[in-house]
Amino acid sequence: MKTKVPGAGRAGGQQNIRDSATPSIRQSVREAATRAATSNARTVRGASARAATPIARTVRGAAARAATSNAWTVRGAAAQARIGAVRGATVAASIMLLAAALGACAKADRQPAATIDRKQSLIRFVASEYSTETRPILEKLVHEFELKNPDIAVELQVANWNVLDGIYTAMISRNQPPDLLNTNVYAHFAKAGILNDLNDIISPELKRKFYPNLLEMDQLEGHQYAVPYVASTRNLYYNKELFEEAGIGAPPTTWAALREDARKIVESGKSHGFGVDLTDDEVQAYLSYFFFGAGGGWFKDGRWTINSPQNVEGLTFLKNLFDDGLTDPEPTVTTRDEKQRIMGDGSLSMMISGNYFSSVVPREFPGLKWGVGPIPVKEGHAPVSFSVQDVLVSFKTDHTDPVAIAKFLDFLYDDANYEENVIREGFIPVTSHVGDKLSQADPLLKSYLDSLGKAKFYPIQQPAWQAVMDKARKMGDAVLYDHLSPQAALDQLQQFAVTRTNELASKHPAP
Repeated sequence: MKTKVPGAGRAGGQQNIRDSATPSIRQSVREAATRAATSNARTVRGASARAATPIARTVRGAAARAATSNAWTVRGAAAQARIGAVRGATVAASIMLLAAALGACAKADRQPAATIDRKQSLIRFVASEYSTETRPILEKLVHEFELKNPDIAVELQVANWNVLDGIYTAMISRNQPPDLLNTNVYAHFAKAGILNDLNDIISPELKRKFYPNLLEMDQLEGHQYAVPYVASTRNLYYNKELFEEAGIGAPPTTWAALREDARKIVESGKSHGFGVDLTDDEVQAYLSYFFFGAGGGWFKDGRWTINSPQNVEGLTFLKNLFDDGLTDPEPTVTTRDEKQRIMGDGSLSMMISGNYFSSVVPREFPGLKWGVGPIPVKEGHAPVSFSVQDVLVSFKTDHTDPVAIAKFLDFLYDDANYEENVIREGFIPVTSHVGDKLSQADPLLKSYLDSLGKAKFYPIQQPAWQAVMDKARKMGDAVLYDHLSPQAALDQLQQFAVTRTNELASKHPAP
């Protein structure tokens, strides 16, 4: 889940990773460092798009056709370097550098952490920024924890999703990886043997709090390499006033109704139709909505199914909406967060977002009359529930203190602390204590919690998933501006997923 506002083997395996990766580490770190210089790019693009909305589709289409001679080069050489090399190399660098760092930990002359009292245990916690609420929530929590546990120091960093991997990669390059990282992937790190098994850390009491189906998704080869942090469910949100003015009585539940309602809205001349996010942030989400909506998906029965006929049909439908002028004008430029603001301003009639929409958007746009409905699906298909969970992972470090980490996690997930967190951020709780309490007073939340048991999720247990997401982020413009057909794009992504999976299996075989 992205921010809602701009704003195994041990020593032997680690040695193998380090030896094979050393020649590329320096280059990977240099590439990761470029993120600091580009972190504002999306904000600039979004602002420009909003300023130029009346002519955006024409200009964007011409620019894309001129600049995208290579089907997968979607934003020119500079963008390819930023998106492909930075994201891909950053993740690769994280694994390789951490393996090297852990190898160094075996040396007798390693230096202790220099930033804390030797009598204190250290927890470096890197957290993802979901909203303007995130930092104050966590700073308060850390302060209270340290007052109660003076023998434990918590170094907190709150980072926007756009720079998150650059932050922890830089830490790894200094041989100071995070003890705790809040992220949305884990399996590639686990496969490389650089994560702690949280079964050896978390208390039995805490483990019993988590919803079992979410906890199970965070297991790989019998190890608990992650634990759930927050969850969300995705729905269609719409502007009630625009719908009423266009004579639409209810939100669309099928693709045909989605197309017809978007047409009515656009023909009214008051708003764009359906908001689509094919940016780096959410392309994997929108692909999921229309893959699952056609009866497809990412992975099934032990194999990738990215180029299935159902998925091709879903992506083709999405492209046709864009070609017919029924979406917002810039699916590959304005992010979901920016589209929520555009919707709040009355210039977008509907979009798919997380349940946090109901907490975040009304705070900024209290006059917005909005409604919620299910994700539209192909005619004849059962309704689809799609959810996302973000997780906490713990990297192996030269100062790992399982007792200290366990204490902090118990405090983080303390019922009162965790309840405040999910309420202010607008998330679905991942612990049954808080979920049961909040759902008693909130029927909508209860329905969201009930849906978690049957919802579709990203294939986060697949070690290749991070790389597949990175590759998918490059296909938006290529498909929308006719440099790749939906079939060709998904064929390429399928081949990439299979190849990457085989590479990882060969490099890190299961025990």
